[in-house]
Amino acid sequence: MERRSVNILYFDCFAGISGNMMLGCLLDLGISLEDLQKELEKTPLPLSRYHMRTEKTRQGEVIATRFQLQVKETRPLRIYSDIFEIIESSALSEGSKEKARCVFTRLAEAEARIYGRGNGQIRTREITLMSTFVNILGTAICLERLGIDELYSSPLPLGGGSRETIHGRVPIPAPVVAELLRESRIPVVIGPGGCLTACGAAIMASLGSGCDGEAKMTIEAVGHGVDGGDTGGPPNLLRVFMGRTNDAFDRDEIYVMETHIDDMNPEVLGFLMGLLFEAGALDVVFSPIQMKKNRPGVRLTILTPPWKLEHLARLVLTESTAIGLRYYPVKRVKTERFIEERSSSLGKLKVKVIREGKKLLRVAPEYEECRRISLEKGIPLLDVYRIVEKETGGP
Repeated sequence: MERRSVNILYFDCFAGISGNMMLGCLLDLGISLEDLQKELEKTPLPLSRYHMRTEKTRQGEVIATRFQLQVKETRPLRIYSDIFEIIESSALSEGSKEKARCVFTRLAEAEARIYGRGNGQIRTREITLMSTFVNILGTAICLERLGIDELYSSPLPLGGGSRETIHGRVPIPAPVVAELLRESRIPVVIGPGGCLTACGAAIMASLGSGCDGEAKMTIEAVGHGVDGGDTGGPPNLLRVFMGRTNDAFDRDEIYVMETHIDDMNPEVLGFLMGLLFEAGALDVVFSPIQMKKNRPGVRLTILTPPWKLEHLARLVLTESTAIGLRYYPVKRVKTERFIEERSSSLGKLKVKVIREGKKLLRVAPEYEECRRISLEKGIPLLDVYRIVEKETGGP
């Protein structure tokens, strides 16, 4: 059986992880600064505001790439809604946009919880610096250009002590970093040392498939990135391994959320399910249960990607009578699937094609398409399913 090749990056975070360290690593793997610049030019951000450069630097026995960004022009700090508008109005690929949206959404939600404001209105120096914007968007672009399917890292070093900022002295890790680590359940290494920024933590929390040190692959390239600034102390060095694994299945990590409800109008449950699917839930299930005082109830189970957890939880707590939720991470093994338009004697329609590597497992008719044909042609739905399965089931 021929297996699908999965492209993997594994970040070895022995000295921490930050946005410019990640960009240094990705550029060290072969992405040219000129290509990155051309992609960033697809955004409405004026090039006059910043200048990028890289340099090779020796750190002990390691030659690493230092990515540096010089901001030429400063303007009033932006809010998240401005950042999302810049991303949406750009001519970047949908893959790069989606990755950047995921990271900024995670940051916005973490900031909102820390500062108690709506996540579209947060204004903070940490998040709206030009360097943070370029680091996140640049990382998304590089991951897309490298064709990365899965992103892993070692446990992140928590660090310790404090540092001086324009807001005064703050603990290490910063409050936003601590919130990102708490909410995403990223494993950490307790102890001082290491450079762990909100940008680096948010990228791994949003796009990472795991931060527990587990990644099975054949190594094809190694890159090194060093922090953009010269601290005069031990280097903040990050190492990345790029490789691939021949795996018959995709693997990722999602969250399961659950709550029990016994005091709610069932009509509202149906409305809630629609809201959850529209907001990005992977699946929503109602299961009948018997609760205390012998009351019939419902177990609401939601499958969600990590970056949708907080938003979906908020929907449940505001649109239902639930007063709490349980959630826990689970790993998934899944087949490759995609929607494809095929022809049949009933006309063209969309079907779900399911593969294991390059081996076709089955073709599954899409309910809405079969329902449409059934109503249009006056054919029983079961007959439509049989015809579609028979006529579209080939390679």
